[in-house]
Amino acid sequence: MSDYGDLDLAPIGNCGTSALIDRNGAFVWACAQRVDGDPMFCALLSGENPTDVKRGVWAIDLIDQVSATQLYLRNTPILVTTLTDARGGSIEIVDFCPRFRRHHRNYRPNAFIRIVRPLNGSPRIRVRLAPAVDWSARDAEITTGSNHIRYRVPGMMRLTTTAPISHVLESRPFRLEEEHIFFLGPDEPFDGNLRDVARMMRENTELYWRNWVRMLATPLEWQADVIRAAITLKLCVHEETGAIVAALTTSIPEAPNSGRNWDYRYCWLRDAYYTVQALNRLGAADILEGYLGYLRNIIDATPSGRIQPLYGVGLEPILAEAEVQSLPGYRGMGPIRVGNQAHEHHQHDVYGQIVLSTVQAFYDTRLFRPAGIDDFNALESVGERAYAVYAKPDAGLWEFRTKASVHTYSAVMCWAACDRLANAAVRLGLGDRALYWRGRADEMREMIEQRAWHPELGRFAATFGGKEMDASLLQMVDTRFLAADDPRFLATLRDLEKDLRRGDVVLRYADDDDFGKPETAFNFCTFWLIEALHLVGRRDEARTLFEQMLGRRTRAGLLSEDCDPATGAAWGNYPQTYSLAGLINCAVLLSNPWSSVR
Repeated sequence: MSDYGDLDLAPIGNCGTSALIDRNGAFVWACAQRVDGDPMFCALLSGENPTDVKRGVWAIDLIDQVSATQLYLRNTPILVTTLTDARGGSIEIVDFCPRFRRHHRNYRPNAFIRIVRPLNGSPRIRVRLAPAVDWSARDAEITTGSNHIRYRVPGMMRLTTTAPISHVLESRPFRLEEEHIFFLGPDEPFDGNLRDVARMMRENTELYWRNWVRMLATPLEWQADVIRAAITLKLCVHEETGAIVAALTTSIPEAPNSGRNWDYRYCWLRDAYYTVQALNRLGAADILEGYLGYLRNIIDATPSGRIQPLYGVGLEPILAEAEVQSLPGYRGMGPIRVGNQAHEHHQHDVYGQIVLSTVQAFYDTRLFRPAGIDDFNALESVGERAYAVYAKPDAGLWEFRTKASVHTYSAVMCWAACDRLANAAVRLGLGDRALYWRGRADEMREMIEQRAWHPELGRFAATFGGKEMDASLLQMVDTRFLAADDPRFLATLRDLEKDLRRGDVVLRYADDDDFGKPETAFNFCTFWLIEALHLVGRRDEARTLFEQMLGRRTRAGLLSEDCDPATGAAWGNYPQTYSLAGLINCAVLLSNPWSSVR
């Protein structure tokens, strides 16, 4: 298992709110109201050890602690942290965000519940609850009542607790002699007995998640790993709109002091496509259906057909990028960025990802709202845009900021948009439209095969007329542009391993970009290689690499965006949907079938 250091974090959430909790049970990251909001807990970016942070943290410290263990309740995002002190005393902290069915809808308040109880001895604890505002520029203002504290953060939050209020306000150590409940939620009077309601919410939340997991079509092998990845992908969903964020954090650098610090708390249509693709392979139709609603709203709002690569979780098109000065950053490695300039980019692959995400709805009769003629008509504007731009320069999927090229991956994704529209037209009985889109797809294929192929090198290149190698070329098989046994793909794979493989991991590319040469491997690209190796018949090697990737996960069973090829250290935003989607896709592909069980 890799040393994840400060990223050895466990997420909790309910598809409306979320938090990241460190090994000692401290909330080090959680945003007020929405995943892209002002972080009320931001110790992760304070440059300090959470035990030393005075603002932007929620810790339940065990005095004289000597050890900590942590696990999730099986098939849930309910986290249990056990702390032990030097005298043999111990406590248990149960953390979760309520989520269950109530009044015929999903109850998922902007709330966190912490249940703390003594296990052994005479443990003494200290509660440090210090929400921050304006990116830790100041402490949240406080008002108090007989058994609650109100924090003036965006949306207002109220702590209702069975513990003495003065102990919390003054962070005063006290002996934990009975179970205490901490409910940090909307600024409303708490209705009912706090202990009874908290236990009911825990039981119902546990039941909700176990029922959801029970409906997943998991592979025979690596079931626990796949389930943890699937649950975490679901935590990255903003259920109110159906958006899926790329990660829960901002500004965790891709490599030490690299300046590659980005805000990933938005919905990239590319990342969301890979997320729903992975979850579809497990049969999680609920997330697909919610995301399709999000896409339909985006398409309706852009009659010109020009789609951005990312939007806010509330469908916001403008995500102006700025730098925060009030925090030093992860391990002191700024800058901290809010917003993302990529919303201004032209990234043409997005048109393929919209159609690829949507096309299942023309076939899947499980859905509450299967796609029909009106949806096909709306998608045709996306296809027309794909045809218009597929051979034009863009920023590419790696979002280059200072250069543009005709990227092979973008062109192939545009081809996929037209190819799948032709298939959907056949499904709907629209013969003339099927011929129309098949003609365009065939024309695009011919152009891509000519312009992306480098005859001297005998392989495909990352750009039309270029020589660059890019891991995204591995997706030529997944999109069905090439067959895995196509000699052109085998030649491309051979050179890609030579240029981009570093031991058991893969770089996105090795050429200089806006920030110099990449220093870390991109986890998703390694999963792409694993898929390719399996498909070309190198199956034992694929399984070995997959097991090595599983060994790079945090103790919570998750992955960040990048890793150091030499040390395995984690870098980049966390938890990363790309990486978890890759884990699921490979497990489904590599696993022995259920029919092999005897």
